Amino acid sequence: MASVETRGLTKQFGEHQPAVDRIDLLAADGEFLVLLGPSGCGKTTLLRMIGGLEPPTSGDVLIGGTVVTNLPPRARRIAMVFQSYALYPHMSVYDNIAFPLKAHHVPKAEMEQRIAWAARILGIEEYLKRKPRQLSGGQRQRVALARALVREPSVFLLDEPLSNLDAQRRASARDELQQFQRSIGTTTIYVTHDQVEAMGMGDRIAVINQGQIRQIGPPREIYDDPADTFVATFLGSPPMNLVNDDDAIVGFRPEHFHPAGTHQPQDSDRLFPFVAHREEYLGSERLIYGEIGSDKVVARFPATFVHQIEMGVPLEFKVAQRDLKYFDRETGLRLEGAR
Repeated sequence: MASVETRGLTKQFGEHQPAVDRIDLLAADGEFLVLLGPSGCGKTTLLRMIGGLEPPTSGDVLIGGTVVTNLPPRARRIAMVFQSYALYPHMSVYDNIAFPLKAHHVPKAEMEQRIAWAARILGIEEYLKRKPRQLSGGQRQRVALARALVREPSVFLLDEPLSNLDAQRRASARDELQQFQRSIGTTTIYVTHDQVEAMGMGDRIAVINQGQIRQIGPPREIYDDPADTFVATFLGSPPMNLVNDDDAIVGFRPEHFHPAGTHQPQDSDRLFPFVAHREEYLGSERLIYGEIGSDKVVARFPATFVHQIEMGVPLEFKVAQRDLKYFDRETGLRLEGAR
């Protein structure tokens, strides 16, 4: 195992804005760190520079405290798994897993031992004689992980490895992958644009936009205390409500937005004039869409909340002062303290 650190890491393509802009990042030994952001934000470019597949324009990469910026991927003791599993279709599962070991001339006895160990951890022993086309997407993903695992890397770099799976399989694969990482304790950096994956799997999340880290911290901290309006609206489904409020923007999560008469009133409650327009029933919850002035907002209630919301009629809704977040209107950055 090893820590991974970047210092001022930058990647510039031509005259455009840097794809990665002076990123300082530290993934601790054994940590599961998620790089989260929209398509084109620079997260995959950052991962590729850490792995040695993309040379940086400036800055350094350190693995285990050693500068590896100019070392090739094979010298970094890292293993990568991509969105495309890149399995050889003409080879059996066994031979796919064995391929990197054969390339490094690992003795046969040791190779068989490593393959058996990885197959057992990932639950694919019964598939070793099959070809990739005979496997499901989730099984192929586990084969790709096994092929990376037998190399005994210090660091795993995973680039959206679950994106080819259907929704149901992704949910179970997230659990399998997290348990796998916990069992081996290898430092893992995981790239995704899916906030559910990030929130459910990461020890910490680094939210990236336009080549820069906007916020890094544990999932709860990122969700409850966003550093700016981008983070506030990128995490959460539905995202945080943002309402113009004099010289600032006030934000609050949909689950904190309630009809004024449904909870014990507090002196610190903030009242808002809300007009509801549409309701969605999603089984476990209800979403009420509407407006506060000209700002579109949404309220979220559990399905057990039976209070009827009349559409098109001005209603008083409230948010507890402790649940309000304030942001600078110009920069979008968080303003500390209640107003």
